[in-house]
Amino acid sequence: MGGLAEKQIADSVVALATRNAELGATVVAADLTMDALQRDIEEKAILTIARRQPMAVDLREIVGALRVCNDLERLGDLAKNIGKRVGVLDSDFTSQKLIRGVEHMAQLVMGQLKRVLDAYAAHDLPSALEVWNGDEEVDAMCTSLFRELLTYMMEDPRNITFCIHLIFCAKNIERMGDHATNIAETVYYMIEGRPITDQRPKGDTTAFASMPAS
Repeated sequence: MGGLAEKQIADSVVALATRNAELGATVVAADLTMDALQRDIEEKAILTIARRQPMAVDLREIVGALRVCNDLERLGDLAKNIGKRVGVLDSDFTSQKLIRGVEHMAQLVMGQLKRVLDAYAAHDLPSALEVWNGDEEVDAMCTSLFRELLTYMMEDPRNITFCIHLIFCAKNIERMGDHATNIAETVYYMIEGRPITDQRPKGDTTAFASMPAS
């Protein structure tokens, strides 16, 4: 699921940057595989709990797997949301600066996702905590991009439709970062046997932070 999620995210951003509607449709179609994998993991986890009645560390491993697969499924949904928007983008407005901003944000999130999945596989708590503490950078980048998009919309109303689509794409990517930090919290729980009690660092305090990622 982790590998598929990484591919969906990468493909969705390439599709967005190149206006490749066919690739966007491929990302959307891949979500069915992600959903099937989640169901398979859930069924195996429930069966293992019923048959073996695991306790302590073993039980936390199963609960951790369920949490991680749920976050990965949501990552796939967010990539699918971006894929769906590719086909309706206005081709008349092509600000490479804004597209590069979205790509940069996505690269940062994909790096976080790879690190946290490696940390999950290796039970590497320090690496997981690095990802958890890095969420603030993604939030700050999202806020900066949102402000740029607002400026473009105010300068020329013809840019509004394209910029609105990019706003939702950026918000989807920001939410991907949140799911990466969720996985980091799961790694902490699996290793320490308790949740992180500290407040998650957030760099985005604007109203944009509360927008739905759809």
